[in-house]
Amino acid sequence: MKNEEYPPSEDTFFIVKNIENEKGNFALDVGSGSGYLTKLLSENFTFVVGTDINFNVLKDQTYKTKNIVCCSGSDALKIKFDFIVCNLPYLATDEILDVATDGGTDGFEIPKKIFDSVINNIAENGKFVFVTSSLSDYQKLIHYAQKLGLQTRIVAKKKLFFEELILVEASN
Repeated sequence: MKNEEYPPSEDTFFIVKNIENEKGNFALDVGSGSGYLTKLLSENFTFVVGTDINFNVLKDQTYKTKNIVCCSGSDALKIKFDFIVCNLPYLATDEILDVATDGGTDGFEIPKKIFDSVINNIAENGKFVFVTSSLSDYQKLIHYAQKLGLQTRIVAKKKLFFEELILVEASN
């Protein structure tokens, strides 16, 4: 079986710039991939968990972290987190070929599953921060978060050559 690696990319560093001062007790990184965000959260939170659907990616993390769980979204967890971050697979695609980037129809199909999962893990007064893109129907994602009872606001935007990254904070 080949080594699989999801190196941190432009969207990861965009998230970092906007969350590096977050602090608290319990944090969750959904779609941990390389472990970069999980490791960053470990510096400011007492207990941090990273999840990823791809076992090989977790096994071969570039930025080794503790408390990693192979599952879809946060389905295997029963903990309430103060802070949840997710670099969503947001690209609008007709089919899911790469779970790290492909979001399905409108870039909504896979993110919806993640939202349905993490809604059970957001602590009272907790925050869920996710990145999306102008290439997907990000308004549909924001409306869905609101439908789940979360208050949403766009925290930051970053123009790239072919898209605009959008960082959204959803809180209860």
